[in-house]
Amino acid sequence: MVSHHGIIQRTAEDALMSMVGLLAVASTLVSLVHVLANLHDYRQPVVAVAVWLAMFPAAIWLVPRIPTYRLGRGEDLAAIMIAITVVAVIGWDQRTHYGSEQIDLAVLGVGWLLALLALTSRPRVWIPAALAVFAVHAALLIHTMGASKVSLTQLEAPGYVIATVLIGFTALRSTVVMHARISAHRARLASSSVAEQAAAAAVFEDRQDRLALLEVEALPLLRAIADGTLNPAAGDVRERCAQHAAALRHSLTDRALRADGLLSSLEPVLNAASAQGLLVDVQRIGDPGFTPRAVSQAIGATVRAVFEALPPRQVLLTILASGGDVELYVTFDEPLRGPLDVTLFGHEVPGEACWHATIGGEETGAGYLQISWRKAVP
Repeated sequence: MVSHHGIIQRTAEDALMSMVGLLAVASTLVSLVHVLANLHDYRQPVVAVAVWLAMFPAAIWLVPRIPTYRLGRGEDLAAIMIAITVVAVIGWDQRTHYGSEQIDLAVLGVGWLLALLALTSRPRVWIPAALAVFAVHAALLIHTMGASKVSLTQLEAPGYVIATVLIGFTALRSTVVMHARISAHRARLASSSVAEQAAAAAVFEDRQDRLALLEVEALPLLRAIADGTLNPAAGDVRERCAQHAAALRHSLTDRALRADGLLSSLEPVLNAASAQGLLVDVQRIGDPGFTPRAVSQAIGATVRAVFEALPPRQVLLTILASGGDVELYVTFDEPLRGPLDVTLFGHEVPGEACWHATIGGEETGAGYLQISWRKAVP
């Protein structure tokens, strides 16, 4: 089962990956072109060219890690070491009499690495990384120009660049996550609205078919009795009248009673959930029909176990009936307090009920319970 949130979040992550990849390629190309246009400004131009060419395979290796929102320790360390090495090598390779442009360009060239760390790592990783890059830059600048000739502005400028990159991409990550959640919520609401409309249309069509059948069969029977063609005391006539009367009662009243039967069996579970602080929003789409005792007990036990493993939050419980199948969903935004085996609760359910229960989750902590079974004939 793939949720709306998962689909939208993966789309946002792909967009972030494309953005950082474009930044990596653009900044590396600009730096490389600058080196080729100013070869005389470097002690060993080949070294500077090799450094910037090596950034392309580094980007190919690291940028695709963005959709996981997590780098391994080795990858974090590699990204930090690449950034520090580039700043150190480019700063060392510049001629002593030249200004600080090359070192500043190196800081800009490794900006995509800092953006990558801001998107995929915790602050305890990217803050020390940014400070290390700034410290190496400052040390090389002082060494190249001399402590007496370095101005505070020259030291601060790369710091502003680094801070702008980190703050911008950190805020972008939070914005994307929030946008994904809002979009997923809207998609769920739209899907629920469409399903409700479809269920209402199906109920109306079924009711029309039943009434049309009564009109075709029951009304001629009543007319025949009224004009004396059929004897109402005859056994076959009485049996046919009883069948049509039962069908009419089923169309008008029995549907509502059956639809509420499953929710009635879940009422103690919902009351217990409310007592523990859960806000359970219940919606029903379609007619779940008659629910056997073994099935309703298994449903109640499973839903109760999930509710007891959740912190006080808002939960959505949906009952969806379509044709001969019924499904119950419990969706939540916080992870369970511990692992839960929901298959244990269906051992006493008869095989003909086709009982199936599963529980799943996402990296964000959101999860779902899905229970499905076949409608039973009372």
